[in-house]
Amino acid sequence: MKMMSGKSELKFVNGELTNNKQVNVNNVNSQLTTNYSLVKSFAFTLAETLVVMGIIGVVAALTIPNLNQSTGDREKVAKVKKIYSNLNDVFGRATAVYGPFDEWFVNDNNEDKAINKRFGERMVEFMKISKNCKLNSGEGCFSTTTNGGMLANVAGKPEFDFHDDAYKFITADGTSVYIGLGWIVVDIDGPNKGPYEEGKDCFFFEIKNGQIVPSSYLTGTTPKVQMTKWVLENDNLDYLKCPDELDWDTKTSCK
Repeated sequence: MKMMSGKSELKFVNGELTNNKQVNVNNVNSQLTTNYSLVKSFAFTLAETLVVMGIIGVVAALTIPNLNQSTGDREKVAKVKKIYSNLNDVFGRATAVYGPFDEWFVNDNNEDKAINKRFGERMVEFMKISKNCKLNSGEGCFSTTTNGGMLANVAGKPEFDFHDDAYKFITADGTSVYIGLGWIVVDIDGPNKGPYEEGKDCFFFEIKNGQIVPSSYLTGTTPKVQMTKWVLENDNLDYLKCPDELDWDTKTSCK
């Protein structure tokens, strides 16, 4: 039974006289109550939230250091490859101007200091550098601290900064370069980032058959690994992580 009263439509609902507006409000309230119950049933308690956050924290603690280390290793590999490429490019330009490397030192009477000086001068002539320490010692082209080993002299001082008969300079991108002892030694982190350590930030090259090549010197905690050559050929520093597992022919990474 319906009755009209103004703009509202009256009708009987469950034996009571009501209007359409009241019915609509009741329906809305009922729907809101139902939706709230559904949301509440799917919500997490505080304890459950804390458990999830704890799991996320553990996973992050386990994975982030590895990710950071992998990123750091990739950056070091890129730096070693860059300085190796730069050294060969500069060496090629120097030999194009001054002739074969073996003929550079005919007037130096096999004196190490004179040979290193001439070699260094001809390299920096074609290389962008930020600082040139030449043959001087203690002028800051290499770090004043080292983690020891063959990189420290008998007095415990840093080998490369100590020598006054080797040619030393810093490239425009911050790499320290040392020419002496029959080697070209580079510290890819430069002089201001803490102690240098062989195979981590310090790498060796030498001249063979008129070319700059990774040194064949075997050293460090992994005597079977030629560290510079390993980095250039295998794109990793995994000899620092799992040296006993690596092999030149069958296993070239820890993965």
